Amino acid sequence: MKETRNGCDITTCYLCTHCTKDWNPAIAAHKKNFTINKGQRIFSEGDSVTGMYFIFSGKVKVHKRWDDDKEIIIRFAQSGDILGHLGLGNEPVYPVSTTAIEPTVVCYIDLPFFESSLNVNANLTYSLMKFFANELQESEKRMRNLVHMPVKERIALALLTLKKQFGATEGGWLNIELTRQDLSSFAAVSYETLFKVTNDFIQNNWIEVNGKSVRIINEEILTEVIRNANFK
Repeated sequence: MKETRNGCDITTCYLCTHCTKDWNPAIAAHKKNFTINKGQRIFSEGDSVTGMYFIFSGKVKVHKRWDDDKEIIIRFAQSGDILGHLGLGNEPVYPVSTTAIEPTVVCYIDLPFFESSLNVNANLTYSLMKFFANELQESEKRMRNLVHMPVKERIALALLTLKKQFGATEGGWLNIELTRQDLSSFAAVSYETLFKVTNDFIQNNWIEVNGKSVRIINEEILTEVIRNANFK
């Protein structure tokens, strides 16, 4: 990471939007901005927690080791999102890793100042509590899907989830570019399985793939595929 002066504008990140305006001068005095190259780690699973990161621009994958040579992507984060909050437990280590999937600028706040911000700003504390609750609910749904949902349905769900989060261009292309490896990690399937299933989707004219870009042609069909998933 490289420190930069071109970063957070004290108006758009998660911290700034949930603190009182009177707290903004304190944020400006304590924050540091960093540029992250595509493919560069922000922090790694098992690192000691030093502070929180807030994305000013760019996109980041949040991932965790699955076994010695595999990973699962838990979620993707974008402008305005917080990173590092999962390390706020009794064991101050980051339980996940974060990696930029495109050039990214983050705002960094050290842990003591972030804790002071929580104490001073009730709205920030309440918002973070709801954020944790929503993440827990999503994690429970994701675990259910990993256990019970067949691979074809998981891939369809992953594509629709990306469209819901990032939107699409006028031409229908998802506003996020991913390698097939990252897409397979997000759907929690093997690369070979993803390759086979997406080729089937392409042949059925449900999606179109151009390099790292994906266009959903028939969203209704993908939604129906998920709806018909055979949960045990």
